[in-house]
This record gives sequence, C-alpha cells and structure tokens, in this order.
Amino acid sequence: MQLTSALGAIALALGLALPGPPAGAQNWTDEHWTGTWGTAPAGPPAAGSVQTFTDQTLRLVVHTSIGGNRVRIRVSNEFGGTPLRIGAAHIALRGAGSDIAPGTDRALSFSGSPAITIPPGAPALSDPVELNVPALADLAVSLYLPGTVAASTVHDTGLQTNYVSLPGDFTAAATLPVAGAIANWPFLTEVDVDSAGPAIVALGDSITDGTRSTVDANKRWPDWLARRLHTVRDPVLGINARLGVVNRGVGGNRLLTDAPNSLAGRGILERFERDVLATSGVRYMTLMIGINDIGNSPNTAPIPAVDLIAGYRQVIARAHAKGIAVFGATLTPFEGAAFYSPEKNAVRQAVNNWIRSSGEFDGVIDFDLATRDPMRPSRLLPAYDSGDHLHPNDLGYQAMGNAVPLALSRSAGVKLKPALPVR
Repeated sequence: MQLTSALGAIALALGLALPGPPAGAQNWTDEHWTGTWGTAPAGPPAAGSVQTFTDQTLRLVVHTSIGGNRVRIRVSNEFGGTPLRIGAAHIALRGAGSDIAPGTDRALSFSGSPAITIPPGAPALSDPVELNVPALADLAVSLYLPGTVAASTVHDTGLQTNYVSLPGDFTAAATLPVAGAIANWPFLTEVDVDSAGPAIVALGDSITDGTRSTVDANKRWPDWLARRLHTVRDPVLGINARLGVVNRGVGGNRLLTDAPNSLAGRGILERFERDVLATSGVRYMTLMIGINDIGNSPNTAPIPAVDLIAGYRQVIARAHAKGIAVFGATLTPFEGAAFYSPEKNAVRQAVNNWIRSSGEFDGVIDFDLATRDPMRPSRLLPAYDSGDHLHPNDLGYQAMGNAVPLALSRSAGVKLKPALPVR
C-alpha cells in the first residue's frame, strides 16, 4: 500500500473511532467568554490571621465592567493545603446591602453538580447560567461552605463590604441573615460573561489594587477605565468598546521576587500564567510594577534599573507568545513615602525613561506624568495624594484612569490581531 493511502486509512479509522459531540451539546468553539471582573488570589495568610467559616454562606459583591446574557464564576483553592468543599453556589444581581434583586437569583453548578470539592492548588469553573448581566453593575455571588473552612486562598484588599451568614446554606436567600462583614474576597477570583469583546488585565501592585481609595465606591483606576470604555464613544469608530477590565493588582506585589507577606501575592514572573493567561478572553494587559522592588531595596544601593528591565522583557515576551499586547505604565512618584530615598527615585526615573523610549511595549501609559506635581516631579500632586505620599486618592486614581489612551478601545472595536500602539 502506498504511504498516502495508508495515512488516509489511519485518518479514516481515527475519525470513525472518535466520538462526536453529545446530542444537544453546545458547540464550545462558538462560545466567547470574557472576564467582566476579577481579582488576584494570594495566601495562605500567616498563622493566627486565617479567617475560618463554619457551616456558613459567603455573599461576595463584585462590580462588572461589561455585560452579557450568560455568566459563570471561577473559584480558587490555589493556595489551599486541603480540599475545598463548596456545598452550593448562587449568583444574582445585588439589591441593597447583602440583599439580591428579585427575580435574578440563579443556582450554579460545577460539572453538572450543585457542589464541588476543589483539590489543593486548583481552581474550578462553574457551568454557565442564563442571566442578563448589565455593565457597571453589582453582582452577589453566594458560596455555602459546609464544615469548617479556612480561607487560605484570598484577595486581602477587597475595598468592598462582603457578608458572612449565620450557620446554614442561605445561597438562595433573598435577604441574607448576616452574622458579620468582611472586607476581602475569599476563594472567588473571576466572573465571566459571554461577550464578543476581549479583556484587558491590569497587572500590578497596590496602586492598581486601589489601596486607600474609598471602600464600596469602585474608584480604583481600573474601575475608572471601565467607566470610560463603557460611556465614551470612540471618535473614529463611533462605538463604545466591549472591553472587559480585570484587576489583578495585589498590595505589596513585586516584579522579581515574592514579598515576605504571603498576602502580597507571588512575584509577577511567577503569577503571570495564573493571573493573566488564565483570564477569559484576555487580549491586552497593562503592566505597572516595580515600586515595591525599588522601595524595599537598600536606600543607598537600590536594585539596578537593568534588573527590572530584564523582568519587564520577560513579561513582554511571554505575553507576546500568547498573542497578548502589553501596555507599559510608568511608575508614579513616591517622595515622602516611608521607603523613599533619592537613589531609589533615580532608579524609578531610569525605569520610566526606558518604558517611554524603548519601543518594546505595544504602547505606553504615562501615569507618572498624569499624577506628579509639576513643581516637584518626584512627588505626587498634593490634590492626588491620599496622605501616605505613595498611593493616590480617589481623584488621583481617576486621573490615572483618564490617562489610559482610548486607542485601546479602537483596537478592541476593530478586533485587530496586533494591538494599535498608544503613546
């Protein structure tokens, strides 16, 4: 038998042997999921500071960036040392406080089951459910935790009031019997909607995380960007971008190394796959990282700029290998902060000069220019300073969100494979 005939026979046999999709199954290749909200998991917390829940329901509030008609969630046990049991899960539009809006409650399943046990080190996706999810709206995700569960996987700086019930499964309750409130997000790391648009991941530290912004107000700079993308029409295309904004900032995070505090998350080079590549629909990312690497190095002999640049190049190369455009963000001023020194500021300026001039990023977002005091560029503008001389206040975060060029929305709107450069 000739080689081509033999190969054809093998291919035919494989085709006959492999089962087709089940009758009535949806073609997953037609689905397009986009992260509408997300956060970066970290942990486990230090001994003695771990939250525990005993036969209780968590009602976690998240704020969407884009809308859709179907929704699913991602829960994580990626920093857990024991299996995580989710006894039941629901999602709904939030009413007031811990209440859910009438008629919007949906029970979630995992692989067809209402409950799931997630192994240590693993995440889990729920099955999708039909729900009309608006953009810029609050959702309530309710997780029932039977037994005693330690919150070993958590995003610590939630800046959002979340709720813990009295004992029992209250995932379907319109009004939660509240035993207490928490200000972090245990286990929940992403909410996805069906969407024709891509997602942009904001990867960074506490300044991306929104530290010192107003609680329950969604005034982190990625929140301001989401509002602009939803409300401002592109002057060329005449449309609003359907671009999901997923915030993967972590307070205390670093580019090259792990911080001593486990709640500051693993270094960017370690968490890139989990927090960027695993995000549904990711096509773009912003990178604002390095101030903690600089600030926590010696005052008179800080980390060299060349080391940080090598780390940025690694992120760019790994993102480009997966078709993700990277927008580099300059580091904001920090004179007056506890870990400031003139030598460290010189490193920051060298890094910023490279970000602006190297041409290695797909675009540049100049947060330094947007937030600095023109009379003293090593400091934040006083009107933007939250008081610690490192983190902006709400107005400063708004200035940062406004500094992101809306060419991002144009490249998303026309669905170009390479992102349009923004300068």
